[in-house]
Amino acid sequence: MNSVGNAAEQENRDEELGEEEIVERILEAIIDQRLPPGTKLSEAALCEAFGVGRMRIRQSLLLLSSREVVELLPNRGAFVASPSAEQAREVFEARLMIEPNVARLAAERATDEDLKRLERHLQLEHEAHRGNKRRESIRLSGNFHVLLAEIADNAVALRMVKELVSRTSLIIGIFGSPGVSNCRDEDHDEIFNAFRTRNSDSASSLMSKHLKYIQEHLELGATDDSASDLVAIFRK
Repeated sequence: MNSVGNAAEQENRDEELGEEEIVERILEAIIDQRLPPGTKLSEAALCEAFGVGRMRIRQSLLLLSSREVVELLPNRGAFVASPSAEQAREVFEARLMIEPNVARLAAERATDEDLKRLERHLQLEHEAHRGNKRRESIRLSGNFHVLLAEIADNAVALRMVKELVSRTSLIIGIFGSPGVSNCRDEDHDEIFNAFRTRNSDSASSLMSKHLKYIQEHLELGATDDSASDLVAIFRK
């Protein structure tokens, strides 16, 4: 191959999505509940959707498997995880260990601009609830928790919260009532009010109460067995 061809091939490789970006986009789709529990993640479809080779997809799926949001089954392939009731309990135990402290840190470190971001976000949540947009409500509710971790300014906590929120979305997909969002508007409003008054103890306590409410209002429900079009979900 001539130098021009080599340069073009190198440019195409440089433009390919990296594993972390692919992982983030799959996590987002799980949080948004566009990928229900049990969805088969076809390598061929993901290659087409993201415009990358099989090796990059396999590495991405391995990363997702290490975060326990994807299951790799021998001779069957990759599937979005379907957490059990016991795994759901463990996820909420982990959230209760981490997120009240994240809320405390965030309340202490929030700037005036951070408060404006939170207020704008809550307005979007209210609009989604008023419009009965359940999937949008779930997505925004999960993102509220991620936003608090961003404000806490701790990269390790942020990564953990993102993973726990994505796993919670799977849990809601299995055990959540179809007519109920995973978060209540008033809970997020109360946490925001604690931020406005710089009351970090209250923010922490309210987060604990909020997470316990979510866990207590889960119930066994049917899984979604409908097929998902991976190319349509991820292609921009």
